[in-house]
Amino acid sequence: MSNKKENSGSKAMEPLAIGIDIGGTGTKYGIVDRVGNILFSGEMSTRNHPTVEPFIDELYECIAPFIEQAGGVGRIKGIGIGAPNGNYYMNTIEHAANLPWKGIIPFGKMMEDKFKLPVVLTNDANAAAIGEMMYGAAQDMHDFIMITLGTGVGSGIVANGKLIYGHDGFAGELGHTIIVPDGRYHEGTGKRGSLESYASATGVRLNALEFLEKSDKPSILRNIPKEKIDSKQVYVAAKEGDELAKEIFDYTGKILGMALANFVMFSNPEAIILFGGLTKSGDFILKPTRDHMEANLIQVFQNKVKILVSHLKESDAAILGASALVWEMN
Repeated sequence: MSNKKENSGSKAMEPLAIGIDIGGTGTKYGIVDRVGNILFSGEMSTRNHPTVEPFIDELYECIAPFIEQAGGVGRIKGIGIGAPNGNYYMNTIEHAANLPWKGIIPFGKMMEDKFKLPVVLTNDANAAAIGEMMYGAAQDMHDFIMITLGTGVGSGIVANGKLIYGHDGFAGELGHTIIVPDGRYHEGTGKRGSLESYASATGVRLNALEFLEKSDKPSILRNIPKEKIDSKQVYVAAKEGDELAKEIFDYTGKILGMALANFVMFSNPEAIILFGGLTKSGDFILKPTRDHMEANLIQVFQNKVKILVSHLKESDAAILGASALVWEMN
């Protein structure tokens, strides 16, 4: 566990929110003001807790001293939580494949009991979308789609100024839409051909391994042991002029662009905002994505939808997105 303190000289009476982002490996938390300044933040392990109760106990021990330093519980409006398979309607975490706690966890209720504060919970990509709308590139937008390109592909869909949750809280799983019929097998879901299987950081790695096997082209990547090839290595090779690495990004961008065209024709967004480690590959991924999105759109949608990269700092975005849920509460 590591904690840090930032900008503690905040206004005495200003309401604050706690933002918590639960990941499969680590959990980030922070106390945030209304304009997005993170006053206190830290991180702890998720993986070290096979059951949820000790996890919540440690989380409380980490955050409680910050609450006191921030002026006490009376200044805290509530707690926002982004979590895999977080159900906004039920305040539960349900059947999250990459968390150690199985089944349906009444996580929001457990947190309210422990912290004595209101809690709102949703999935991590939805939290990112709300954070982007409040603090980032989607300020003043009423229609946009947030796509997170990390280990997986997450999404949050905002239409008419409202996040789309669906009838039971799980809308917006665009990463699991099928884009290649009978395509690559996804170990987590058991489905074939999903966007996540091709356009995530994991997908880029698998694309690279396939291209190396099927092509005889010389490549820097051939000097790297297969188990060590990842999306970052592909980017480094592309930057050095490696043609095969560029082809890998072109293919990844083609798949992503086709998927984005489908999403545009579904909800008619003003913009698609991309977030996550894969965006650091810049135009290697962004140019083919834009080109193939436009090529697959019918005329009424062409040249209207911006593809933007998130304005939020990656290190802060998860906490900001979760805390933004609190300001959305009635």
